[in-house]
Amino acid sequence: MMSIMFGKARTCNIVPEHEPAECNIVVLGAMGSGKSALTVKFLTKRFISEYDPNLEDTYSSEEMVDQQPVLVKVMDTADQDGPVNCERYLAWASAFLIVYSIDNRLSFEVCQQYVEAVTLYTKGLHPEAPIILVGNKVDMERYSCGTDFGLRLSLYLRQVNKTDGATLAARFGCLFFEVSACLDFVSVQNLFYEAVREVRREAERSLSLRPLYISEDKAPISLSSASLLSPCYKELPTPATAKLVTVKSSRAQSKRRAPTLTLLKGFKIF
Repeated sequence: MMSIMFGKARTCNIVPEHEPAECNIVVLGAMGSGKSALTVKFLTKRFISEYDPNLEDTYSSEEMVDQQPVLVKVMDTADQDGPVNCERYLAWASAFLIVYSIDNRLSFEVCQQYVEAVTLYTKGLHPEAPIILVGNKVDMERYSCGTDFGLRLSLYLRQVNKTDGATLAARFGCLFFEVSACLDFVSVQNLFYEAVREVRREAERSLSLRPLYISEDKAPISLSSASLLSPCYKELPTPATAKLVTVKSSRAQSKRRAPTLTLLKGFKIF
């Protein structure tokens, strides 16, 4: 698949033939919450142990969600001061993953600030950009470590209860998941796929609110769910740092349109 050139946002209602729909997902959260680990896990099925926390970049991967192709673009953000300057990607995003670490209470408080800021922006928009709240690092709930005596010591490191996350999500009408970027690829993949599904559902709700007039001398209009995700090209937001935001496109590796990706700069992958 050829690289996609970005220009100014434009309006279009028809999905071009052979072009998959697009879904722009922005991953938000405090530094150290595991945003990059989740992004790379989704794209590579691998876990990273080291990365540049100041690197903000956008990646793309062609996926098949519910038997429908979609070009998923993921922005791994690098906000230094929380949601203070989040305006740069609000208009670009189709959906938001807002991440905190269950072993860091401060990351949960920052996460709440993001939820409030994004909700304030998206309120009243049609369609709205769905928000998914993510509690990451559930593998750290009980952490086993060795001792000088050869014993295994189990430490309970959870600082944010699951009920806290569920309560926050219910308060703002968000979906809520707890995952581990370290352990489980399927759960991480489901986060991003569920974001695509929510974008489709919001588009369907928005269309249902609009009156549809069909001329008698024309064939009825077919509204497939694939056409609900517009492939309109949006202008990329300005990165938070001096580093240029780049978009790397995926190429299908098989006739089954399996997820593909190019190597992510700035990461050590194991």
